[in-house]
Order: sequence, then C-alpha cells, then structure tokens
Amino acid sequence: MAACGRRITSLLCRAPLKNLMSGTVLPARVNRFGTAATAVEEPPIRPDVKIDYNQILINGQFLDSASGKTFPTYDPRTEEVIAHVAEGDAEDIDRAVAAARQAFDNGPWRKMTAYERSRIINQCADIVEKHNDEIAMLETLDNGKTYEQASKIEIPTVVRILRYYAGWPDKIHGLVVPADGPHHVQIMHEAIGVAGQIIPWNFPLLMLAWKVGPALACGNTIVMKTAEQTPLSALYVAKLFHDAGLPPGVLNIVSGFGPTAGAALASHTDVDKVAFTGSTATGKIILELAAKSNLKQVTLELGGKSPFIVCEDADVDEAVELAHFALFFNQGQCCCAGSRTFVHESIYDEFVEKSKARALRRVVGDPFKTGVEQGPQIDDLQFKKILGCIKSGVESGATLETGGGRFGNKGFYVQPTIFSNVKDEMFIAKEEIFGPVQSILKFKDINEVIQRSNASRYGLAAGVFTQNIDTANTLSRSLRVGTVWVNCFDIFDAAIPFGGFKMSGQGREKGIDSLKNYLQVKSVVTSLKNPAWL
Repeated sequence: MAACGRRITSLLCRAPLKNLMSGTVLPARVNRFGTAATAVEEPPIRPDVKIDYNQILINGQFLDSASGKTFPTYDPRTEEVIAHVAEGDAEDIDRAVAAARQAFDNGPWRKMTAYERSRIINQCADIVEKHNDEIAMLETLDNGKTYEQASKIEIPTVVRILRYYAGWPDKIHGLVVPADGPHHVQIMHEAIGVAGQIIPWNFPLLMLAWKVGPALACGNTIVMKTAEQTPLSALYVAKLFHDAGLPPGVLNIVSGFGPTAGAALASHTDVDKVAFTGSTATGKIILELAAKSNLKQVTLELGGKSPFIVCEDADVDEAVELAHFALFFNQGQCCCAGSRTFVHESIYDEFVEKSKARALRRVVGDPFKTGVEQGPQIDDLQFKKILGCIKSGVESGATLETGGGRFGNKGFYVQPTIFSNVKDEMFIAKEEIFGPVQSILKFKDINEVIQRSNASRYGLAAGVFTQNIDTANTLSRSLRVGTVWVNCFDIFDAAIPFGGFKMSGQGREKGIDSLKNYLQVKSVVTSLKNPAWL
C-alpha cells in the first residue's frame, strides 16, 4: 500500500538537506556506517502541530473512554510521548456500534439520494485537500514517514480516493432479469449495514480512505478501530469529515488495542461486515471471531513476501533503482514490498554491487527534513524485530553487504541493509520483515524463478523487470499473486483492485471490486396476474 510509484521515485532526491521550517541548509555527511545521511543526534524539527483530538469519536462527539483509560502515542524519531489518547475497549465498541446501527436504521445517510451522498463525500475530499499540510505533519509526527511523502503523495492520494468513490453512489445499479413464467424480477444492490473496519499503522490515512470511501459510497455506517501506534490522523480527519457534512453516527472512531477493541469489533453481533488490513496471524483471528459470532462478511488484506524478478535482459542501473524503491519505500514497511529480489545469474554480481552502492547513498534521518529518504521504524517492537531478522540472516549464512544495525543514537532508525547469497529456506527469504532489509537471490531460468516465487504461503504482489514482452507475459500469467507490476512497482490508482492470493487475504480494496464488499444482493420476484402484455 503506497502511492504512485512514478511520482514517489521523483522525490527520492539526493540534494542538500533543508529544514522545512527554518529553511536552513544542512550538508549531507557520511557517518561511521558509510551511509550518507542527516545526523539523527541533531535536535529534531518540532513541527507546528497541535493535538486537538485525542478522544473517541462516537455519534459525532469526542468522548473519553468508558474506563477513563488512556495510552501514549510516541514520536518514533525521539521515542518521546506525543499525546495520551483515550483507550477504547469492548464497552466503547458497544457504544460506537449502537450509534452506527441507529444511524444506519434511522438516520439520513442510507436514505438520502445518491447525489447527496456523492456531494458530501466530495466535500470531505475538499476539506482534506484544504488541510493537506497539517494532516501530513501529524502523519509524519505519529508514524515517522517522510513529510515529503506524506504531503506530496499520500494526502493527495487520499483526496483522489475520496473523489473516486464520490463518483460511485449514483452508478450502483440493479438489474431487471428475464425469468421463466409470469414474473417480474429485480436484482437490487443494497448497503450491507454497519461496517467494522480495522486499519494498520504503516499507511494510516491511505488505509482509512481505501475502506471509508467504498463503505460510504454504498450507504453504510462505520465503526473504525485505528492502530494503537498511529491514532492521531484518523481522529483529525474524521472531525474534518463531520465539518464537511457527514451526519453523526455514520463514521465512528475508537482508538485501542487489538485484543480488546479489535476483538470486540470483529465479534460484535450487530456488525454486519468487518474489513481488516494487517498481519496474516491477526487476520486469522478476525476471521475466526467473525465466524463464531454472527458469520459477518470479512475482507482481509494481509501480509506478503513479494518477489521482484530481474531478468537477464534488464538494464541493470534501472533495475537496481526500481528494486531499491520496491523494498525501501516507507522504511520497508509495506505489505507488498519487493522483499525477495530474484536476479538472473548473468548479472547477479553487478546487481549486488550496485545495490550496495545505492543503499550506501540512501539518506536516513529526521523525516521532516527535505532530501531524507528514510525515517525511523514505527516503534521499539518493530525496530527490535527487524534487528532480530537481520541477525537471523547473518547466522544462516547470507552475506551482509551493508547495514545491519541501528542508525544513530536515538529514535527507531535502522541502517539500510543488503543481503546477498540468500537461499529460499532462510528466514529472511520466507518471512515478512517489514523493514529496510533487501534479500537478493540468484536464479538461472524463467521456469525456476516461477516455481521459487510461487513457493510461498503469500501471494500479494510481484515485480517483473524485463525488456522482453514474451517474458513479461509468461511471468505475469504464471505468478500466483493479486498484482503484478511490470517495469514499475507500487503503482496504486484508485480504480486498480488490490489484494492477495493464498494467505495474503481475501477480497479486494479499491476499484469497482471494493464496492462488492459493502453491498448485499437482493432478488425481488413479483408475480404478474396478467402476463399478456409481456
């Protein structure tokens, strides 16, 4: 889940670093690891962000949690607390679901004209666009992604997604079906009801838009649980949605933890469907809870271990840059990251050397500074997990070409890391690392790489880099994944469905297919007393 790859690549500049707030030019320098980067020991930029919304949003009002508990959300650059946020649990989920149910059954949203729903969703897009910079600062502060990425790519993409779904309400059509006998048959598509939605921390607002957009377009009401690591931007944007005219109770936000708030939402018997983006392990739990409660419909967008295949006819320099982007974008915290880089044996050594050089040029530092390509990982748990995966790679016999440790002295920064001589059976080649760790594997021929690419429990995405159309077509049709990018990566248009095969999930986000997740199909059969006129 990322924004348009072509536009992002243009932002991966190597210019002198510039303080976004003061305009002071800071020269890039080489640290003891050999990585050109800003020095994270310098005082981090303090963005002009006021935390106005840190409570639970229910029925259009911000409220304390029923228990009165709060939890801290941290700045991953400094490891310091940004704010304390109301901690929702099962009782708060009950309150939010009751508000959403009342809004669906008796409120205006489902019953208003399709044009009016479209108008309000467009107004939501307008107000997000107006507050682009404030939202981007909040997202960077809470998540650690670069401000350039958030402000120039992600928030504009949120606006684009909302505008796309604003165009759908008056295009959700039924059918009149010819049937045997004197009957008039209508096939109707109706809103499914109360949608429970659980979003991850790596792209908080993009995932909000991917889920809220189709649900609103179809006339549903929503209870959303945000990731406990990144609750702030969703609360702020939900307030903007209400300012734009979204009726109370249509969008409710509960911040909290998976075992309490998340489990309560997935198992709630008055929730009609649940949509989740996150790990495969958690997806299994949600599917089980949904089945055990009321058999609510479930869509899951889960983990991945995506192959990025560089064929022997590739332009090596271009392939290195694209493979670097495919893995390192968003600190490597992408479910579809090209984390298994398969390179043909004839160009393998050259590719490894150039990939190492590219990683050494990667600019790591305060994400509020221009020119920075990589900020901190989301939190201490993820930071330690990544370092543990790197240790596993070394112990299993892979060659550590560069990186491998902490960057700087403060914050959850990891050095850009490259492994060569990686084997399929190694942990780093099989499991989702979700960090800036590139594993480069060697292959001999196309049949071999197809078999090895598909020998994974995941099937989310893949990249193919070749100049041969026959090779591209063969790989595209043979790889068992939900998305194949040919000579590009991370291209996410609002109309392109996204989701996985196998244990990467079920259902699709974005595009016309996502609407199916939020609609029920109803058949209405009317007997005709006098069929002579038919």
